[in-house]
Amino acid sequence: MKVTVLVGGVGGARFLLGVQHLLRLGQFADAGAESEHELTAVVNVGDDAWMFGVRICPDLDTCMYTLGGGIDPERGWGHRDETWHAKEELAAYGVAPDWFGLGDRDLATHLVRSQMLRAGYPLSQVTEALCTRWAPGARLLPASDDRSETHVVITDPEGERKAIHFQEWWVRYRAKVQTHSFAHIGSDKATAAPGVTEAISDADVVLIAPSNPVVSIGSILTIGGIRGALRSTPAPVIGYSPIIAGKPLRGMADECLSVIGVESSSEAVGKHFGARSGVGILDGWLIDQGDSATIDGVQVRQAPLLMSDPAVTADMVRAGLQLAGVAL
Repeated sequence: MKVTVLVGGVGGARFLLGVQHLLRLGQFADAGAESEHELTAVVNVGDDAWMFGVRICPDLDTCMYTLGGGIDPERGWGHRDETWHAKEELAAYGVAPDWFGLGDRDLATHLVRSQMLRAGYPLSQVTEALCTRWAPGARLLPASDDRSETHVVITDPEGERKAIHFQEWWVRYRAKVQTHSFAHIGSDKATAAPGVTEAISDADVVLIAPSNPVVSIGSILTIGGIRGALRSTPAPVIGYSPIIAGKPLRGMADECLSVIGVESSSEAVGKHFGARSGVGILDGWLIDQGDSATIDGVQVRQAPLLMSDPAVTADMVRAGLQLAGVAL
């Protein structure tokens, strides 16, 4: 089976662990065994940014570290056994931004990436090279090799209206400033990275992880060729609600949804994505067992959606495959 998943952030990475657990891939594979299944993750690049002279790709790194066993288990992001000496020295020099935590081990990843990007390698090739160190057991594809960054139009605490990078809105302000809109800088010219549309069109099933629907999945969908591939693939497209009982599973999806005028409910998010039989991207929509939703043209099924561990998440994935009519 070929499974392609659109993902972003910590929740998306944990969802991928559940897919691997079900398919017996990566760290869940039997020793020495070759699996007949393939997992490809199309990963959000909207959070990517240049800081301190290095290119930071938070979602790609979170997926790579999580699947490769290097993630910090308590924070859910960043490198395990991290130290912060470089961050402390940068602060001592008064280097901005002082609100972004750059760990020493994580810095090594960014240095390698930045060196390769400056040498002319596209992000997709750089990601493939970085993954040789982590062996994530899945093919990680950046949604695009081109710049497609999420920026946010806000009114800052001093009353000035301006656009800032998503990282500043998310990390520095924790989304607690007056927010007017999101802008995807470069997405009008960005195209899908090599292998992305093929991974969608050749899949047996495409899953939309319960990642932030606005700044993770939404950012992926702004990139040229991806929405079209989702609408034309012969594979069923099954989405997972990131909302349980009116609250996001993780992060600040509710703040993001309120900016675009979408209610924080499984039904509203499902309608926001829409049915492939109309102008949307979904064939099926998994919601938590305590929620309800009716979406024209979309099959809706209830299932427990709390990703407490990979085995439980694997049950979520299995429910999505069953909804898609796909059997292992």
